[in-house]
Amino acid sequence: MNIKKITDAKEKQRITRTILEALPEWFEVPESREAYIRESTDKLFFAAYDAEKVTGFLYLKETGKATAELAVMGVLKEYHRCGTGRALFECAKAAAKEAGYSFMQVKTVRMGVYEDYDRTNRFYQALGFQEFEVFPALWDEANPCQIYVMAL
Repeated sequence: MNIKKITDAKEKQRITRTILEALPEWFEVPESREAYIRESTDKLFFAAYDAEKVTGFLYLKETGKATAELAVMGVLKEYHRCGTGRALFECAKAAAKEAGYSFMQVKTVRMGVYEDYDRTNRFYQALGFQEFEVFPALWDEANPCQIYVMAL
């Protein structure tokens, strides 16, 4: 596995589309998926590769002067539980620290609502994120938003 920082806007969009379209369990809403693709172009962006095959990505966005958000992350299902997500996160965390951020946050669906998102919650907790707050209607009532935070 190899992690690369991606700077080309079109390549960011291509990678984002490739991975998100392969993960309909998490990214089934076309409008949301397209927004992630559109918004990827100017973000701090990392991609994981197995030889030449892109296997995952994540990008960060600034949500405050001291805070970066892990805005979106996707790893192909066949690469889950293989260290890809953790390796992407560690690169992004180091880059966020280097950029001067003090905190990182991530949003997901609250634990106990969907099994797929329960795995996502456990993954973020294993990375060291701590529960911050739940916003029951930020997205919609069927998808209560759990915010996790960590100090960098």
